[in-house]
Amino acid sequence: MFKTTAALLLSASITAHAAEIAQPKIDVAGLKAMTETLSSDAFEGRAPMTPAEKKTIDFIAAAFAEAGLKPGHNGGWFQEVPLVEVSVDAARADLSFAKGGQPLLTAKYGPESVVWSKRVAPHVELKDSELVFVGYGVNAPEKGWNDYAGLDMKGKTAVILSNDPDWETKTLDGPFGGRAMTYYGRWTYKYEEAARQGAAGAIIIHDTEPAAYGWATVESSWTGPQLDMASANDGKDRVAVEGWVQKPIAEKLVAAAGHGLKTLAEKAKVKGFKAVPLGATASIELHNSVRKAMSHNVVGILPGSERPGEYVLYSAHWDHLGRCGADASGDDICNGALDNATGTAGLVTLAKAHAATGPADRSLLFVAVTAEESGLLGSEYYAENPSYPLAKTVAGINMDGLNILGPTRDVIVVGYGKSELEAYLKDEITQRGQRIERETSPEKGSFYRSDHFSLAKKGVPMLYAGSGDDVIGKPEGFGKAWGDAFTAKHYHQPSDEYDPNWNWDGAVQDLTTYYMIGRRLAESDKWPNWLKGDEFRAIRDASRAGAE
Repeated sequence: MFKTTAALLLSASITAHAAEIAQPKIDVAGLKAMTETLSSDAFEGRAPMTPAEKKTIDFIAAAFAEAGLKPGHNGGWFQEVPLVEVSVDAARADLSFAKGGQPLLTAKYGPESVVWSKRVAPHVELKDSELVFVGYGVNAPEKGWNDYAGLDMKGKTAVILSNDPDWETKTLDGPFGGRAMTYYGRWTYKYEEAARQGAAGAIIIHDTEPAAYGWATVESSWTGPQLDMASANDGKDRVAVEGWVQKPIAEKLVAAAGHGLKTLAEKAKVKGFKAVPLGATASIELHNSVRKAMSHNVVGILPGSERPGEYVLYSAHWDHLGRCGADASGDDICNGALDNATGTAGLVTLAKAHAATGPADRSLLFVAVTAEESGLLGSEYYAENPSYPLAKTVAGINMDGLNILGPTRDVIVVGYGKSELEAYLKDEITQRGQRIERETSPEKGSFYRSDHFSLAKKGVPMLYAGSGDDVIGKPEGFGKAWGDAFTAKHYHQPSDEYDPNWNWDGAVQDLTTYYMIGRRLAESDKWPNWLKGDEFRAIRDASRAGAE
């Protein structure tokens, strides 16, 4: 493919400027020590709005200060993030289904269903709510696709499939990007759209492959206290009940209506699919305890020497799940070592490296955000209430899990082909003999699952990339196999713990790349953008036009 003149000029200017940037010294001992500390039992899984939060954010702020940063939010380290916590009484949260007024089946809370409400109320109820199978629950006018066409969902509960209609496509061709998940496939979108349609409830059918994780992850992630952004209407614009059910439960419900779930799922892949009433109802009473409190983002800054009012941003989330369902050994702390003590430690390590070099022309921001695990809440709040203008934020790099397998020959870009930041990445890694690859599991929708997405939606070009699967010294496919095993056995589980045998060479490789890209941006006067035709390009163009 021929490069455009603009792309060639951009690449040439990046390469020319690269020679002026010295390689950083990465503090590996500090990186390891901070990861081990943050993921220790003493930090109790770093859940927001718990005593562990204060311990965590104080630790990060102290590390920022020691690294040489200045307080980055209105003269302080902390940006308050108003959250609300709703905890359901699990002993009274079974989901019951009926047909013709007679009991049909009950989905036990935990092993068969997980339900909650984002409405801030002590008592929320679904009573004899009619079930409607709405396929993938997508309303995409630009694609001429509406699974809710002709429906009045008032008082009804939507039963929804995981992912996008074309997720089983082996290529990236299709109305929804083929194998690559779009935002329409994310659970967040499905609940949001059901609410826009006026539904009383929204239940997603869990299936491991399209969901991208097993039921154990659902159970550990959505049981216990659930967080949301505090709102003026206390969540009254949300459906009353949100949740997941195991696939066998859904199969029984559909069978009772005289259908097969597999057959309906096939029909739902086709544009023009008509929703199917299941002739059954759902009922549940949720008894909630409600608590409102402030959580916090931690913001540090290395002020620029020439253009301090222009900012290059690094981000990582400090939170994890806290206390969660106990495993077979009785361990009930989800320590979140890889996810995301490593990323938080990487954030501090980059701050040390940049501060040791000294101020760049532009300011460098380091933001450790809260409540990522609850739906990117901390980064969303920052994007809505930025410490510094987003129109003056040049670009950002987000870290959510560092490589602990060893150095790789490849770097995977999540959301490949979206922004000009990939030119910076390519130039940097090719000098070390690495290559760029697309993500190997695009059906997981990773671009929409971490904090870069919150800033991207506001137009800020964001890079989310890291070590690939081609691990040096390991057999072919080792990296992907390890990642799949981690997702199945350790993701959002108590077993995501620090291991002193981890190989940090790959993390150093990635942090060096992130440093070099950030430093080049901070020492230049360039404003990289989303590529033409990208969904965020118009937003960025409008914001930059207003900033000039």
